Amino acid sequence: MWIFGWTGPSGFSARSTAEEVTEGIDGNGLTAIVTGASSGLGEETTRVLALRGVYVIMAVRNVEAGKKVKEAVLKESPSAKIDVMELDLSSMESVRKFASDYIASGRALNILMNNAGVMATPFMLSHDGMELQFATNHIGHFLLTNLLLETMKKTVVECKKEGRIVNLSSEGHRLTYGEGVRFDKINDESEYRTIFAYGQSKLSNILHAKELARRLKEEGVEITANALHPGAIAATNLLRFHGLINAVATSIATFVLKNVRQGAATQCYVALNPQVKGVSGEYFVDSNIANPTNHAKDMELAKKLWDFSMDLTTPK
Repeated sequence: MWIFGWTGPSGFSARSTAEEVTEGIDGNGLTAIVTGASSGLGEETTRVLALRGVYVIMAVRNVEAGKKVKEAVLKESPSAKIDVMELDLSSMESVRKFASDYIASGRALNILMNNAGVMATPFMLSHDGMELQFATNHIGHFLLTNLLLETMKKTVVECKKEGRIVNLSSEGHRLTYGEGVRFDKINDESEYRTIFAYGQSKLSNILHAKELARRLKEEGVEITANALHPGAIAATNLLRFHGLINAVATSIATFVLKNVRQGAATQCYVALNPQVKGVSGEYFVDSNIANPTNHAKDMELAKKLWDFSMDLTTPK
């Protein structure tokens, strides 16, 4: 659909860039965390948010790579406000340390961009003994969000501005196991399928946003939670475990895939655009509200995933 550049109700299409969907928006006074900010969509999101005046904390595994991105952004926008902090989402210890250090710094938090991810990896376990895609793409962000939620609530009260939590999902959520989430087989190597496991983790991103949105609304807290599909983008390192596929994707990217500036548009739109004010629990594609699968709209499944995730992230 994006090839034709069809414009949706928002006025934007799949061809829109991150700069275009945030044009004229003043982000001064806002603070954002962007996970996975040292490359690809995270790097472009950092650049554009900083360009709009947002103070961006880059949460990255590779601090040196993060510093190089910071230097590049500052070269383009000398007044940009950026810091780099270490975060490995596949390690709950790392997530807890990051959150503890962030809270201790006294920084505000208006926008939490849960951007980082891995895709279609061979079967591997995280530092905590969980299947890597589920651990990194969902559990790490679930824990990070919970640990920083009180900081976001405090910021809302002090700044009198809506907080926004943005989960990067994928249309890949449509390709998951039959039951959606295999709660009793997360670590079952014998039935592991790389693409289905990725789909399971991306479905979890949507369900997390939906259940969190419900809870925040019930509390009367002015924080929204949404999920999105950035688009099919070759110029990222998600396919680093599949060299041949990555090479083919890169070779045809100019013709059928989005570039990174277009790919980062939807997350920047959901994070900053005033059209999204008060919108919560939705799924966005090409900077417009879209329709996910029935699994992704199943609130009982969302509640079950929340309880399951809480159990996994609660210190024993």
